Amino acid sequence: MRVLAIDTALGACSAAVVDTAGGPSHVVSLEMARGHAEALMPEVKRVLDAAGGLGGVERVVVTVGPGSFTGLRVGLACARAIGLGAGLPVVGVTTLSALAAPALDGGDGATPVAAAIDARHGRVFFQAFAGDGRSLVSPRLIDAREAARALGEGPALVVGSGADLVIAAADDAGIRKAQARHEAPEPVWLARLGAACDPAEQPPRPLYLKAADAHPQQGGRIARR
Repeated sequence: MRVLAIDTALGACSAAVVDTAGGPSHVVSLEMARGHAEALMPEVKRVLDAAGGLGGVERVVVTVGPGSFTGLRVGLACARAIGLGAGLPVVGVTTLSALAAPALDGGDGATPVAAAIDARHGRVFFQAFAGDGRSLVSPRLIDAREAARALGEGPALVVGSGADLVIAAADDAGIRKAQARHEAPEPVWLARLGAACDPAEQPPRPLYLKAADAHPQQGGRIARR
């Protein structure tokens, strides 16, 4: 399946056209903390131009979170617009599963893998998987110490920007940092996960897991008539 993958949920702006059957793939991923809105469309155009356009693309895949509120909205809006304009199904994949996928694929099939994204103030967005990919702990926002307790005694691998927090809280030599990309998902793996999804069961719907940090001003609000 030929897939257009888009990710702006975390510390990168990524776009890729991936042939999951083993054909050529075109990938671009720029590390950035902000500025996704300005960077995304030029990068999408770049990979589509390299791949010969949208012709042959069968599906659009996008990360749905958890992650940055602004980043998530940028990626989702882009994916939905392309899907609507080209008449393509759009599939949502969680950031946590996309982060964990390479470590699971490169593992021994028995060692659990956890994805942890730094959510600040000692908390992480967290999900744990068995070595065969089954979910052991569903996506949630928890204290890093709770995440460490959820892993129990090692061995286990942790991936993501919150990996160091969980490993430090665990204080267990068997719980180690995975050899994987930690700041953002690998676009090729995002595409592979999206290609395996049922579009009816995984719509491009945001998974925030926490309320926004910014709130509308209340004190100076003008009363409506």
